[in-house]
Amino acid sequence: MSWWLWSLGRVLLLLKVAASVNFLHHRYEQLVQALYDVKGSCPYITRLYSIGRSVQGRHLYVLEFSDYPGVHEPMEPEFKYVANMHGNEVLGRELLIQLAEFLCEEYRHGNQRITELIHETRIHLMPSMNPDGYEVAASQHQQTLRDLMGRNNANGVDLNRNFPDLNTVMYHNEKHGGLNHHLPLPDNWRNQVEPETLAVIEWLKSYNFVLSANLHGGAVVANYPYDKAHEQRTRGVWLPTSSPTPDDNLFKKLSKGYSYAHGWMHRGTNCGDFFPDGITNGASWYSLSKGMQDFNYLFSNCFEITLELSCNKFPPEQELEFEWLANREALIAYIEEVHHGIKGMVTDDNNNKVAGAVISVEGIGHDITSGEQGDYFRLLLPGTYTVTASANGYQSQTERVVVGPAGPSVVSTEAKLKTPIS
Repeated sequence: MSWWLWSLGRVLLLLKVAASVNFLHHRYEQLVQALYDVKGSCPYITRLYSIGRSVQGRHLYVLEFSDYPGVHEPMEPEFKYVANMHGNEVLGRELLIQLAEFLCEEYRHGNQRITELIHETRIHLMPSMNPDGYEVAASQHQQTLRDLMGRNNANGVDLNRNFPDLNTVMYHNEKHGGLNHHLPLPDNWRNQVEPETLAVIEWLKSYNFVLSANLHGGAVVANYPYDKAHEQRTRGVWLPTSSPTPDDNLFKKLSKGYSYAHGWMHRGTNCGDFFPDGITNGASWYSLSKGMQDFNYLFSNCFEITLELSCNKFPPEQELEFEWLANREALIAYIEEVHHGIKGMVTDDNNNKVAGAVISVEGIGHDITSGEQGDYFRLLLPGTYTVTASANGYQSQTERVVVGPAGPSVVSTEAKLKTPIS
């Protein structure tokens, strides 16, 4: 009962103040203006930056929310939302604009929940990863064409099939021994990706993201890794088959965290498909190669899911307010998931911070690493865990930790690595 009361309390906190927002589709210039307007309204908790440019030269803007914008505070996790990767899947783009305005307004009105979230989390919102494709989709006047035009970038490339294929490396390592985390990029990877993909990869390398969601359209479901299956061919047809990660139970919990906070995603039936609890393993739905959510998990510390938010990829403006109200609590609740698990600092016996230390959890075959300032964040379900920190040239340290039951739960630990006596 206490869990439901706590969840109800979170919703009521959001209902206390209603931000004044405009529900319309934003072309590129309008999108940029909307982001600058939020920055101007909340200059002390926001930063607007670009991670690069599209094929046609449009900025890939990100709006950051933090009590110290532009600064990574040790022990404060980094979170990101990315939308409009497919240019004709536009609801996520509008939701992130609404979310930015909402966070700003609620902070200004003293909403305790939002204030704590911004003070304890560094939040990055990218409304459009494919602004060129969006302009193509938005220029179409017939609704049927919007589902066909603008999906790809200006070079005609599907950006969610454009990341380096680390799944193949991982599946090879599973058979022959090797890592399934922080996999190296192929030597010629820069020549194989589009400018938008390149910008996101460099972004991942520059920030120690912990949790992320990629906002799409065309269905209503929370989709979690792996997206690429161990391909099984029957009479020339690739059959869907579930491909769980070592963190499968955690990814299910993260996905349900969104679907159950959503207005109706958790009901499971939509767009002609049925998804129990409103979630699905990506490969069990359909297998795809070179996708962004698998790349996040295999290349970095970031755990990402894909949110399919609307059966209609380009919903009419009169539906945008309904969609915002259906997704608002879920968008906030999912950000709060970044604070479930353990976090800590890794230092040596002289109190120097150790970057790149490997954090292993017994029984879960997927490691994360400490950031440049020695801090680390490991998302975990409630339970008791044996956690080991190790780094080259040091003696490893192992600690037993307990993650509490549902609700906000972060266990802070400190790993003190000792230099071996030679």
